[in-house]
Amino acid sequence: MTSLHNRHGVIAMSVGMVCFVVNDTLVKYVSSTLPAPQLICLRGVLSVCGLLALARLIDASQVNRQLLQHLANRWVMLRSSLDGLASLVYLSALFHMPLANATAINMSTPLLIALLSALWLGVRVTLGQWLIMAVGFVGVLLVVQPQAEGFNAWAWVALGGTLLHALRDLSVRWIPSHIPSVAITVGTSLSATIFAGIWGLFHEWHTVSGLEGLLLAAAAAFLSAGYYFLIKATRIADMSVIAPFRYMGLMTAVLIGYFVWGDIPNPMAWCGMGLLVGAGLMMLRLHRKPSALDAA
Repeated sequence: MTSLHNRHGVIAMSVGMVCFVVNDTLVKYVSSTLPAPQLICLRGVLSVCGLLALARLIDASQVNRQLLQHLANRWVMLRSSLDGLASLVYLSALFHMPLANATAINMSTPLLIALLSALWLGVRVTLGQWLIMAVGFVGVLLVVQPQAEGFNAWAWVALGGTLLHALRDLSVRWIPSHIPSVAITVGTSLSATIFAGIWGLFHEWHTVSGLEGLLLAAAAAFLSAGYYFLIKATRIADMSVIAPFRYMGLMTAVLIGYFVWGDIPNPMAWCGMGLLVGAGLMMLRLHRKPSALDAA
């Protein structure tokens, strides 16, 4: 990869992470007036439409002609199912806790991938990597704060969603390389939409106001844009260069959480975020090889 490609990749990764957090912000805001399954389902429908338009923009001939065939691949279906469940679990937690804390917990995905690779796939892990994972999980505990006064149990739900994200990323290794990233992403949005629709059968749906519809449409647009920039970044740049810029999402979440909801992480949470970022960067330096970085 050339330095110009890497610079463009850094910009694309940073913009993509910001888009994902803005999407989370919008759906979290709407969750105060609409039931979770309804808003996730509606956003999913809009996202699928946006992603299909994106597919035409990127590679209309290959993606659209073989889309159903790609979606029917068993590994694509597995990844889509895991990602759909992860979206429901993580967003359910996000609606009940500060944006920055939920985002910080989700930043532990690379550490969980390393742990699962060692325990499940038998990947050799060095002592240094085990120590880095331990530091990262101490960071998670500092953000979750299970013994703190006013502990929010939804933090454990967010961690469960993050675990599903890690399983999703591990499943990518079995997806045939000829299947386009956009087709996989369409499968993810379809899965989340279907799961949310089934969940919504057990909840009362509310009339959607014009403002709520506009915010959900904007959320779907930011989600689709986030996927686009993430795919672009991973295709044009060296992963070891762009991966650290995924933490732009955490910085954005802290700022938005403060200005929109007045949330300020306590000192322990700040320390935890620092440990998570540091552990992620140290793990990156040890690996220096591509990994699945598809979002939530």
